[in-house]
Amino acid sequence: MKKGISKAELIGPALFAVLILCGCNRSDQPRPMGYFRIDLPEKHYRPFDSVCPFIFEYPVYGLLKPSDERDAEPCWFNIEFPGYNAKIHLSYKTIEGNLPSVLEDSYTLTYNHTIKADAITETPYINEEDNIYGLLYDLKGNTATAIQFYVTDSIRHFLRGSLYFFASPNEDSLAPVIGFFREDIIHLIETLEWRERL
Repeated sequence: MKKGISKAELIGPALFAVLILCGCNRSDQPRPMGYFRIDLPEKHYRPFDSVCPFIFEYPVYGLLKPSDERDAEPCWFNIEFPGYNAKIHLSYKTIEGNLPSVLEDSYTLTYNHTIKADAITETPYINEEDNIYGLLYDLKGNTATAIQFYVTDSIRHFLRGSLYFFASPNEDSLAPVIGFFREDIIHLIETLEWRERL
């Protein structure tokens, strides 16, 4: 004698088939690579005052250290940012009728990065009242340095700076931090004064 199929026996396989079909609609694709969130501190500055012939303000979250360059001269130093594996390297030269060659050296040091740079933009800085003239270079792409600059009075003083990271250059992941330190560099330039004017 043939037995009929109960509702319970029909629901089980039907439910299983629905679950399989719903599960198959999802396509597994790799997610795009992301970057860690970087918490940046509030902007606060303190004065740099030393025997060097200039003063300026630098971030309170930066540490002043003597330059680790082999050929370091007096008034060469770093503003280090240990929490971000970064530093602003500053080097000072006295101008003694050699401004064109010092400017050429600075230009060469910046444009040596054209091998890796996608673009280099120049932003002039002029403050006639304090006798400060300079250029800020923004280097786009995966370069060893993202920002370089110099300021001079065209007669006696020349201060050059570069932003470096102790990490493989990756413009996309470093972009927020580069922008953050760019503001600090601009603040440094805008607060710079030559000591003999004080």
